[in-house]
Amino acid sequence: MGKQVNKLDKSLRLKTYFKHCLTVLIIISSITIQAQEVTYNKGEKYILGDVSVSGNSSFSDQTIVTYSGLSKGKEITIPGEDISNAIKKLWNSKLFSDIEIYVTKIDRNVAYLQIKLSDLPELNEVKINGVKKGKKESIIKDNKLTKGTKVTENLITTTKNFLTTKYKKEGYLNTKVHINTIEVQDTLKKSKVNMVLNIDKGEKVKIKDIEFLGNTILSDKKLRKSMKNTKKINRLRILKRSKFIDSAYQKDLASVTDKYKENGYRDARIIYDSIIENNDKTISLKIKVNEGEKYTFGNITFIGNTVYSNQLLSRILRIKKGDTYNGVLLQKRIADNSKPDADDITNWYQNNGYLFSRIDPVEVSADDNVIDMEIRIIEGKPAYFNKVSVVGNDKTNDHVIYREIRTRPGQLYSKANVVRTVRELGQLGFFDAQEISPNFNNPNPNEGTIDMEYSVKETGSSQIELQGGYGGGGFIGTLGLSFNNFSIKDIFKKEAYKPIPMGDGQKLALRLQASRFYQTYSFSFSEPWLGGKRPVQFSTSLSHTKQFLYNPATRNADKSRRFNITGITVGLAKRLSVPDDYFTLSQAVSFQHYDLQNYNTGLFTFGNGSSKNLSYTIGLSRNNTRVDPIFPTGGSNFSVTAKMSIPYSLFNNVDYKALKDERDAKEAIYSDPTTSDFDRQEAYKVMGEIDQERYKWLEFYKVNFKGDWYTQVVKNLVLKPSIEFGFLGAYNNNRGVIPFERFFVGGDGLGTYSLDGREAIALRGYPNQQLSDPDGGTIYNKFSLELRYPITLKASAKIYGLTFMEGGNSYNSFRDYNPFDIKRSAGLGIRIFMPAFGLLGIDFGYGFDPLSTETKAHGWETHFIIGQQF
Repeated sequence: MGKQVNKLDKSLRLKTYFKHCLTVLIIISSITIQAQEVTYNKGEKYILGDVSVSGNSSFSDQTIVTYSGLSKGKEITIPGEDISNAIKKLWNSKLFSDIEIYVTKIDRNVAYLQIKLSDLPELNEVKINGVKKGKKESIIKDNKLTKGTKVTENLITTTKNFLTTKYKKEGYLNTKVHINTIEVQDTLKKSKVNMVLNIDKGEKVKIKDIEFLGNTILSDKKLRKSMKNTKKINRLRILKRSKFIDSAYQKDLASVTDKYKENGYRDARIIYDSIIENNDKTISLKIKVNEGEKYTFGNITFIGNTVYSNQLLSRILRIKKGDTYNGVLLQKRIADNSKPDADDITNWYQNNGYLFSRIDPVEVSADDNVIDMEIRIIEGKPAYFNKVSVVGNDKTNDHVIYREIRTRPGQLYSKANVVRTVRELGQLGFFDAQEISPNFNNPNPNEGTIDMEYSVKETGSSQIELQGGYGGGGFIGTLGLSFNNFSIKDIFKKEAYKPIPMGDGQKLALRLQASRFYQTYSFSFSEPWLGGKRPVQFSTSLSHTKQFLYNPATRNADKSRRFNITGITVGLAKRLSVPDDYFTLSQAVSFQHYDLQNYNTGLFTFGNGSSKNLSYTIGLSRNNTRVDPIFPTGGSNFSVTAKMSIPYSLFNNVDYKALKDERDAKEAIYSDPTTSDFDRQEAYKVMGEIDQERYKWLEFYKVNFKGDWYTQVVKNLVLKPSIEFGFLGAYNNNRGVIPFERFFVGGDGLGTYSLDGREAIALRGYPNQQLSDPDGGTIYNKFSLELRYPITLKASAKIYGLTFMEGGNSYNSFRDYNPFDIKRSAGLGIRIFMPAFGLLGIDFGYGFDPLSTETKAHGWETHFIIGQQF
């Protein structure tokens, strides 16, 4: 390192001065004379004798002379164009500074010249102060401050201006940038410098006030409200900040005029706006408007349309003669760029093949503030897909993608099919939904063809499932492996293990769940396109559970008293075409065998015995959420399912009323405190025998409903209301509701520690399963309202924050059912989705209502979510 020099800056400034002020012409018109007197005749021609070079340059004399074009023996005029062109060429090389040409000698008609110059210094290294480490690389790249770059005054000035402008646009209005150059020694005697950039962004400036001048029709409040991203200081506002961002401010100025256009004032404009700096380091904005006069729509005529009638286009436009002029609405009804599936005229044409159509609204008359419009339509030729391709899929096989694509070669172009294809590819879960891009290639309006290319970016589709939570009297842990893009046909191919066979879109999951009181093992497999020709999903699952009874003496599990459950399920789900193809009809047959060994509970009194459950489930669902399944921004997802067993009591010739009466009698004896121990034991034994008969084959029906809706309130801010309902019933009231398949409400929803069909319903702000009786409920409802905002939606990790309000409860019968008798809670949380681990999260919920054992609000509960989504 060396000392800071001013000579460099002086020479650089001199170069810029020469270049931009045409000093070259001055040098040519009065060429410098050396110490001895050299006389020559101006405008006379001379033969160039020799050209010498002086100054500080690493280039050879011959290279400099050759590049200047001043070759020995050449006839030149002094002063003249040859010398002027030589100086210009040397300047334009951007390699030199301080370029001067001297006449050193005149011998008759022979002139001798000398070129005096210095090399521009090269950049050695850059040091940047005042910004984070991660931002430095982009500053160097954006300003081309790479090693070896020639350092000019122009480079320094443009870098300074670039950084100042960049940070001012981000709201740092007081940004100051200082750039210093420091000369360094070089072994090759090259001129080199280090550059030091000192950036002081200061604080973002807040807006104290926004004042409008000249407005009488619309109030300041309404105009300020139209400015979505430029807000004045308001301590009660949370979602919108009051910091000044120039780019957002410029867009909001356009929003102000749009607000007038929405109210009929199409000539409204902003005359001027100014930024006033206040003494408290805030700013105030003054915006003067000219409102103009109010207009209404007159006659609206369609010209050039042959595909659709005037009447149909008028119905789509939904604007009538006499309506208040609204230029913003008019444009949206013609082409709403904010909604790809909007009901506008452009989409009507594009969904019917007219990709090359053009629709232009033209004002043809504005007499008496009544605007007559012509909607001029150039329909063009219908477009057909020529080539349809996919790029970016390295693991997923082509056929898995192409079967989801709604655009086929030779098919008539449809924008709706393109949008739907992007949605379907995103829903697969194999690609980053934010990166799916439909690219239109080789459009040919003359032939009416277009090539379609879908660009995808694959993400990890296999997951390690880890769950942890408390429920059922202890810690519950889950370890699972989920392969969401499996290929079972390659399972015996050694070369396919990278690390597992992948690419056919099948799902394979292995799961182990355990606590002190139970162990669960499960396996599941699904094929989404059974046979490969239709979207018919085949699924199967096997499971086995061991559950142990709690021993109050040891406060541990008594493994000699156990409840074993073994089950198998086979299902088919078919995508429907009516009412639309977002609907799916699913059906499944399942069988569970329950084996009890010395396992007595309050639900059933036979401690040794077995039950069997053969059931059929049918469900109808509709899912049109878009586009990212991790963070949907629109659409809805609802499902209704019915699960039922065979009504055995209709044909098994068992008198369940007599059994019920006998059991009630024995239960009365058992509950009577005057009954002897022997009689109580006998009564309990008979009750167990009756329960064994009642539950030999389970008889029940069960109905569930769940609906989620997603609405984008503003950009990226998504509102998700939800509703759930479940009911477990019996065909024969004398037989009663079965002790399985019940609902357990409360907590994080991780308490499904048994495969007896029970459902754990999450309700944050309360402990797991504590809003139901110990034996579970037969009815439940739940209502939820969630507000979500993404922090990042990158493929490596998708993160979003949320706030929620929810309420719910479970009930033992319809006599107890009251949908307004619910336990309420509210709170906030965060979700992180990583491809290898699934969804992770934490919630802090506050329960506003007491539990049955409490007298005041339950208070705060923390819920850790691993591998599960609400």
